[in-house]
Amino acid sequence: MKKSIKLKTSQLMNSDIDKEQNTAMNNSYKKWFQSGSPWVWLSAAGVSLSLISVLGLLWLIASRGLSYFWPATIYQFEVNDLQGHNHTVIGEIYDRESIPVGQLVHTKLKFAPDTLEVERILVKTGNRELVNLDFRWILVPQITKITEPKNIVVIERRTNGNFYGFITKVILDGETVSNTQLPQLIDRVDNFQQQIEELQKSDIGSINYQLERLRLKEKKYQLNHQLTIKIKHEIDAEIEALKIQYQQLEQKLTSMRQQVARDKIEVRAMNGKVVTINLENILTVSYANKLNLFEKTGVFLQKIGHFISDDPREANTEGGVFPAIFGTVLMVLLMTVIVSPMGVIAAIYLHEYAGNNGLTKMLRIAVINLAGVPSIVYGIFGLGFFVYMLGGSIDELFFPETLPSPTFGTPGVLWSAITLAILTLPVVIVSTEEGLARIPASMRHGSLALGATKIETLWRIILPIASPAIMTGIILAIARAAGEVAPLMLVGVVKMAPTLPLDGNFPYLHLERKFMHLGFHIYDVGFQSPNVEAARPLVYATALLLVTIIVALNMTAISIRNKLREKYRALEH
Repeated sequence: MKKSIKLKTSQLMNSDIDKEQNTAMNNSYKKWFQSGSPWVWLSAAGVSLSLISVLGLLWLIASRGLSYFWPATIYQFEVNDLQGHNHTVIGEIYDRESIPVGQLVHTKLKFAPDTLEVERILVKTGNRELVNLDFRWILVPQITKITEPKNIVVIERRTNGNFYGFITKVILDGETVSNTQLPQLIDRVDNFQQQIEELQKSDIGSINYQLERLRLKEKKYQLNHQLTIKIKHEIDAEIEALKIQYQQLEQKLTSMRQQVARDKIEVRAMNGKVVTINLENILTVSYANKLNLFEKTGVFLQKIGHFISDDPREANTEGGVFPAIFGTVLMVLLMTVIVSPMGVIAAIYLHEYAGNNGLTKMLRIAVINLAGVPSIVYGIFGLGFFVYMLGGSIDELFFPETLPSPTFGTPGVLWSAITLAILTLPVVIVSTEEGLARIPASMRHGSLALGATKIETLWRIILPIASPAIMTGIILAIARAAGEVAPLMLVGVVKMAPTLPLDGNFPYLHLERKFMHLGFHIYDVGFQSPNVEAARPLVYATALLLVTIIVALNMTAISIRNKLREKYRALEH
């Protein structure tokens, strides 16, 4: 009996201790939750996951984009095809994948009973004048031998892509010379090509532009009924002088082309056929298999430089993207110049001048709703209002001599910048208004009490303190505008722009011209390219370049914001 009583007593004591421990533990958990620590850790985990995702995306784009410029090893494959014939394939390995054996039942290939998958490789063969496609799949069981000959050359051409083969002869002025003179010949041809391009774009292009301006000038006099015989003779004399200059430049251009076209090389392709290639069509010649790591790095950097500074070729699948870089930066800067004063003035009115009434509330709701409108809707609005209505009216008033060919009544860089300014306007308004609301009313009252007017208070006190918030809105606007593509397809961007919006002809900055954009270039190369396999690495390279430009623009704006914040910190306190 006594033992049972003691047992029950100990059980009750243990249960009381357990209850106290559970209560203490629950209280500690409650305090932990009330302290906000779980939400801090949850936020940290979310930020970490976001950062890892962003870094992973950048690594994917950078690794695949930069690999486009690294000189690849050139292989020579001895292949036994499905018909039992042996032939040679020369090219670089582009991709590898495994396919089920069931997809090869139609072939005569024999596999082990336990074989489930077979590896195949994608080889870039180039030589478009000899084969239909740049790429071909080769099953690994079909390959009987793989070698890396040192004397294989990679010839990058202005047209028809790369050529892989063996140089058999170098011809200079009709005579065969040593292969060692080939680099000097290519440098000479490059100099001639640069002179030819400069002659075509600057000199001959300027004459064509002046001839067109004189034609429009004569037509304008006719429309205004002011064309006299004297004015007619003056215009004809200027046209005649320009035509004489044009003929002289044409003769010089023909002579230079003849000098370039006389040099050529003969190359033996993988099928044994010898192909003659004029040096005027050659950009670079390299023995990729002979390059060491240092030389490959030099070629890698050289290719990146050409990619940034050259014009696109072969339906944008080769060459550089300089016109797209120029168009993207120009459009974003022009958009920033337009949206900044518009957004700041609108925010100042809403916060400093507009009363707290129904109209102001409707304006704020409208601004918030504008931020959620799909970007393509802005493109349609820009096309209908800015291009057709506003641009068409400008043409009728100021450029009647060019009609029916429009000047401003057609998509261009100006209308693209204004359309994106309207698109990003809500971002700048909201950010600026938040910065104005953060400034205490005592600063306004103190300035007014010292005798300053409201305009002086805004200009000298309020706007300097709110400038970091204004820069934040501009940064967000730049980040959004630089990546937009859908509205630009309607109001100005094109696949290939013949000339840049900036040149040496008056008025030098031609805002009515169409332009190229990196975002549209990615879409065009990735989805509209006739050669998808060749264009895939270029998509990653262009995407990496677009991200780099956006980051550079944002970092510039952020540095300006930080300087403004430090400059006006004392005034704020």
